[in-house]
Amino acid sequence: MAASQQDVQVNNEDQDDSSTTDADSLIRSNDPLHPANRISDLCRRFYTLGWVTGTGGGVSIRHGNHIFLAPSGVQKEMMQPTDMFVMDFQTKQYVRRPQALKPSACTPLFLAAYTKRNAGCCIHTHSQWAVLVTLICEARLQTPAERNVFAIKEIEQIKGISRGGSGSDEIAEGGRKVGNLGFYDTMKIPIIENEAHEEDLTGALEKAIEEWPEACAVLVRRHGVYVWGKDVAQAKTQAESLDYLFQLAVEMHKLGLKWT
Repeated sequence: MAASQQDVQVNNEDQDDSSTTDADSLIRSNDPLHPANRISDLCRRFYTLGWVTGTGGGVSIRHGNHIFLAPSGVQKEMMQPTDMFVMDFQTKQYVRRPQALKPSACTPLFLAAYTKRNAGCCIHTHSQWAVLVTLICEARLQTPAERNVFAIKEIEQIKGISRGGSGSDEIAEGGRKVGNLGFYDTMKIPIIENEAHEEDLTGALEKAIEEWPEACAVLVRRHGVYVWGKDVAQAKTQAESLDYLFQLAVEMHKLGLKWT
């Protein structure tokens, strides 16, 4: 006997429910270090720092073959694991997509860090200090007058920055990380121009990553910064170190001090 239309509808609903349940299993965990839980926690922490106000900014984590992404348009201090989008890294297709939310416009830029730097985490902030250093560079108020790169040296916090954003964990004599910049190195972060739409930054960011192999981040003028690392801990450490350096650079500039 042929199945009735009602039976077919019930079966389809059961399949949809099963698919939703399977997708939701990707973001459900009691482990605080699970990507869905970690992104929610980081968003709340970054909100208190003024990095992701007004739903701006974003966080993404690559975990195995899955990429976890905070959604667009959600108050970061209220982010929940159930808000997460999950993408298959190989196919670039969403395997979990909350129906009531929109994917992050930062997604193609996060993917650039994963594909070109083999990063495990990428953070995008709207830090005021990041914006200000791009404006100081734009006005060529420092010497040398570099418009499209932020450079600073002989500041201790530079030692928290790895070469390329995902440097070696090898520890040399004296406790120095082999893959990190040293005190006498000049840290340089490229600056790209902002666009009206976030995804339109992708080409310029990819080019900057290729042209600056030792950079762990890309500044976007009048906008913010993208920072990556081999894992969450390194990306977070570098985001914090860079923000410290950006703020210090602004204060140094106010005092008439040079960055390099």
